[in-house]
Amino acid sequence: MKIYNTLSGKKEEFVTVRPNEVGMYACGVTVYDHSHIGHARGAVVFDVARKYLQHKGYKVKYARNFTDVDDKIIKRANELGVSWKDIAEKYTQEYINDMNKLGVDRPDIEPKATEHIPEIIGMVKTLADKGYAYESGGDVFYSVRKFTGYGKLSKKPIDEMESGSRVDVDERKKDPLDFVLWKASKPGEPAWESPWGPGRPGWHIECSAMSVKHIGETLDIHAGGMDLQFPHHENEIAQAEAATGKPFVKFWMHNGFVNVNREKMSKSLGNFFTIKEIMEKYDPEVIRFFLLSTHYRSPIDFSDQSLQDTKAGLARYYTMAEGLKGALAGYQPKPYKAGELSKPASDLDSSVRSFREKFDEVMDDDFNTAGAIGAVFELVREVNKVTADQELLKDDPAIKAVLAEADKAFREAGHILTLFKRDPDEWFGRVGTERRSGLTNEQIEGLILDRANARASRDWKRADEIRNQLSEAGVELLDGSEGTKWQIRE
Repeated sequence: MKIYNTLSGKKEEFVTVRPNEVGMYACGVTVYDHSHIGHARGAVVFDVARKYLQHKGYKVKYARNFTDVDDKIIKRANELGVSWKDIAEKYTQEYINDMNKLGVDRPDIEPKATEHIPEIIGMVKTLADKGYAYESGGDVFYSVRKFTGYGKLSKKPIDEMESGSRVDVDERKKDPLDFVLWKASKPGEPAWESPWGPGRPGWHIECSAMSVKHIGETLDIHAGGMDLQFPHHENEIAQAEAATGKPFVKFWMHNGFVNVNREKMSKSLGNFFTIKEIMEKYDPEVIRFFLLSTHYRSPIDFSDQSLQDTKAGLARYYTMAEGLKGALAGYQPKPYKAGELSKPASDLDSSVRSFREKFDEVMDDDFNTAGAIGAVFELVREVNKVTADQELLKDDPAIKAVLAEADKAFREAGHILTLFKRDPDEWFGRVGTERRSGLTNEQIEGLILDRANARASRDWKRADEIRNQLSEAGVELLDGSEGTKWQIRE
């Protein structure tokens, strides 16, 4: 198994600090507003990475933090005239709700900055005692040039780094590149007692302190968005390695940006979309499928058209699943020997085995979910060929045993990807149809049969009347080579 390591700039064989164990930490969100589609991408892809590592037999300890005290939180609270704690708690819960809907499992540990003040102060004090940090006006700064490895993650030569939007300009710094570890609190701001007076943590220090506490002094994987490489992750390395004297992270994983209609997502451009807004238009499974359909390190272009295409792809899967469900109705899976199968059953069995091998092969190659989804749809095509052949299903008793194995393989892949897990009726909106359309499933199926008979007798007028009747009730017909499927329009 190989993972692309941002630190080395290449794929490396995945070897852990402790045999068969993975310590994994991902940077979470600053909880001052609803999370956006970029936040969703990181959460989804690293959720899949965790599940695949578990599939490979690793015991994974996964932490993802919440930054619950920050300038942005304080600013939002002041704007609304509420407590900063209320803002942090509200948007922490909103984020958890979004992740639940997207099928993202909760991490083993969800540390919050405000719950780790002693650990943060302890690390700042260690850095000061070792000469890597200095106090100035109640603030404590990290002296970047004291750390000889600074820039090794972002590949930025230290003399070419500029103080700017992501590096705070402050006259109290000895060097423009120095960054704050502990901030003296202004009147009315949240504050904790420290050796340097009342204050609160800087942004970068919290992740170093919390990851070392919960995962260890050397992490197997540290994950986050590409925009965090510099200065956040660069600063994390400087803090942790100076404090512990040990390598901080073995593998750095960074997911690519989400662009909107081929432009970088930005509030100033008016193309900024929260997860909540997108889920008002699209099923969460469509969003998750979309986010996994491109390799996690590549940029991905978000648009209505791309989500419509994704929805159509999922419909292809669930159409196959419906045929598979029908073919296996009442069947009790039985073990079989590959050498005793008929040729059609043997061919399908070979496809199932190839799928499993291909799935693991592409996922072993830096968690290539796009390749894994491609492998799923190769097997979808082969299963469709079999379920469409009613004579084969009736005459070959072995074929159902192999179809059951295909169904099991889809479920295994779906567990890792958290996709393809619903009943086709639920996906196509056929659950609760009477409440939404005024028609029962049986009435809809009956009208579809009437329409099929009208078309067979070339009574196009009657066929169109039925289609219009169903359309007015919110029922969308999907005509295809395997007959007419239907779903409730969103």
